[in-house]
Amino acid sequence: MSQSLSSFADLLRAVERSAVHLELRDAYDMGNETAGFEAWKRGHRLDPADRASWWRPWLDLVQEVTSKGVQVQRARVVTEPPSEYIRYEHSFTFTNVAAGEEVRWLPRSSAAGIALPEHDFWLFDGRLVQFNVFDEAGRWIRTDQTEEPAAVAGCVKAFDEVWDRAISHEKYSV
Repeated sequence: MSQSLSSFADLLRAVERSAVHLELRDAYDMGNETAGFEAWKRGHRLDPADRASWWRPWLDLVQEVTSKGVQVQRARVVTEPPSEYIRYEHSFTFTNVAAGEEVRWLPRSSAAGIALPEHDFWLFDGRLVQFNVFDEAGRWIRTDQTEEPAAVAGCVKAFDEVWDRAISHEKYSV
């Protein structure tokens, strides 16, 4: 089960300034990614020159939004050495960057002192938080949205602190 891309796309298209995403897990069990992960484990890698083979429709949506001047940032807090899933994510993150996202990685050991939330989240225009709730196995359960000022402020602070310490995708290696 996953959130409808169209409902999420509507949220992202409504953004005027920024959409930031904080990822905190070392593995996800996203049913729609299973084939790609299995192919990666067998040695398949995305070809930077073959944009048509990249993750659609997500990258088209990011490109659409960033072309309007919206800043899309993604920060991943990861355990080192990285899990097999994080190495998989790292291998195709160049596609996110090519679509217009700014992506940074923060080793979990460098996150000491940051009040990280319990769940991954998206923060839209610094006013609406969408938490993505996963079970222990990394399966998506639901999203919870809030504009409650304390929750928003906590997420803004957590993301900003992670972003400031994190390493750009181009400089982070797994």
